[in-house]
Amino acid sequence: MIKIPHALGRNVTLALACAMSASALHAAAPAAKPVAPSAVAVPMPLKPVVSPSQRLCSAKTTSGLGTLALKPAEGAKPAKADYVLVNYIGYLAENGEVFDQGMQAAFPVEGVIPGFSEGLQVMAKGAVMRLCVPSALGYGATGAGTIGANADLVFQVELLDFKTAAEVKAIQDAQAASQSAQPAPTAPQQ
Repeated sequence: MIKIPHALGRNVTLALACAMSASALHAAAPAAKPVAPSAVAVPMPLKPVVSPSQRLCSAKTTSGLGTLALKPAEGAKPAKADYVLVNYIGYLAENGEVFDQGMQAAFPVEGVIPGFSEGLQVMAKGAVMRLCVPSALGYGATGAGTIGANADLVFQVELLDFKTAAEVKAIQDAQAASQSAQPAPTAPQQ
């Protein structure tokens, strides 16, 4: 459901994901403990639902965006023209049904719904926040896809990293130069 402007397209997303901090992209996973197989089937279709207490926020901005810091962080915050790398999950405030989620998703701050964009701009790198987005800051009276008209939304967002537009352009230019400098593959001799 998060919309990326087509003028930038997938190349920006890939460039950002490749260029963002290695610590954010490759966090060490804890050692796995042996687990016995379960004979219980997963109910189908799989429709995760978030509990009522995880659909609430404790503060509101002047625009009406609800916020709750789940993991506070200090430092610089992304601006409207910046690009972010986030982990997120989006669900309906009314019933907790998950409608979207993404891991290491890269996109422009201003390329998403207004409430999500506003929330990103109050987060520092490393923060995890719950954003309670009223319909007016979301998809409004029209809705989108499985999101009905006038639906209030909730997002849990982890800000992994962010870059300015100039930094993204430099990354893209460096990748283009690197690709053009590589010799073209040759056909195998028979």
